[in-house]
Amino acid sequence: MLIPDYAPLKTKCEAPNNDYDRLNAIDWSFSVRGKASKVEAIHPYPAKFIGDIPAAFLAALPTPRGTAVMDPFCGSGTTLLEAQRAGRPSVGIDLNPIACLISRVKTSPLPEGFLDTVLQISEEAQSIRSVSIPDIPNVGHWFQEDIQRAVAALASTLAKPCYLAWQDALRLALSSILVKVSNQDSDTRYAAVKKELQAADVYVQFQLAAQKISTALATRTWTLPSATVIESDILQVKPEQIGLPVGLMVTSPPYPNAYEYWLYHKYRMWWLGFDPISVKEHEIGARAHFFKKNHHTAEMFVEQMQGTLDLVRSVLVPGGYACVVVGRSKIHGKVFDNGAMIYELGASMGFEPIIKLEREIKASRKSFNLSHANIKTETILVLKKK
Repeated sequence: MLIPDYAPLKTKCEAPNNDYDRLNAIDWSFSVRGKASKVEAIHPYPAKFIGDIPAAFLAALPTPRGTAVMDPFCGSGTTLLEAQRAGRPSVGIDLNPIACLISRVKTSPLPEGFLDTVLQISEEAQSIRSVSIPDIPNVGHWFQEDIQRAVAALASTLAKPCYLAWQDALRLALSSILVKVSNQDSDTRYAAVKKELQAADVYVQFQLAAQKISTALATRTWTLPSATVIESDILQVKPEQIGLPVGLMVTSPPYPNAYEYWLYHKYRMWWLGFDPISVKEHEIGARAHFFKKNHHTAEMFVEQMQGTLDLVRSVLVPGGYACVVVGRSKIHGKVFDNGAMIYELGASMGFEPIIKLEREIKASRKSFNLSHANIKTETILVLKKK
């Protein structure tokens, strides 16, 4: 009798409740952590998922053979990276084009000749005498005029068809320095400050960023199973777009009134030719949605999570797992337990509840930093498709 490709793997001593036992035995606070891969640091991405969490799920759960790992809110690609390290194909989805760019570069081979290409582009861009500045709102407030010209020269040069083979990594190098060469204080503080910068600094920083990317990617000692990145609103994704049977979903959704990825990445999007306004309109959980006239509500987040779980359920094989890490939200003074909501929602949709527990976190070790709400824990929850 043939065993299906997605038949669950079992050990001789596995007991019916072993999923719970293995998960409950994990130190989810990760008080002892190994050094993070250099690949995680190739581009700023505050409030990101920590790699220990997807790595723990991959190690603890007997996910069905021949299946992929999925993250419907993949952000900077941490789950996809950990899946590759475990030798598993993966699929990630994210609305934010900067997040998708980071995820692709982290999980793809770097074509030969990258650093030589960076030097060539820098020289070519510096030789440009007149460059058109994109129509970016309030650009003069955030970027000095000479910095604008240098960034525009690099952006237009690296976009040439002759550099297509290296374009993702080139765009990522430029994206990674844009806050540094702007007047924005930092990736976590949206305020203009005076910086002593010159156009030459843009080219130096671009080359340093490229070297950092090249060095980091060279440290990958693992093979690179396929990692597909879908740039889309999760609620618009169809099951057939996933393309693979999924055995494990690991994600940390952008829960309500939390970090605004759109706000802190919008100038990166504009400079690279993306549409940040569209991203803003569809970004789940963004704080701005909860403070406008017809503001979003916690009930809307429930509907968004139901739509996400509908997609997951349709691509998850029998015996596959859906793992979520989520914090509480504080909206207009009221605290919402997102973990309990998703756990109960999953059970009502036919998933088998496996475990729900709280993970204590230090301020410097949050997978999602909800500092304005002063949240000290996140909920770890696991559901299983029957």
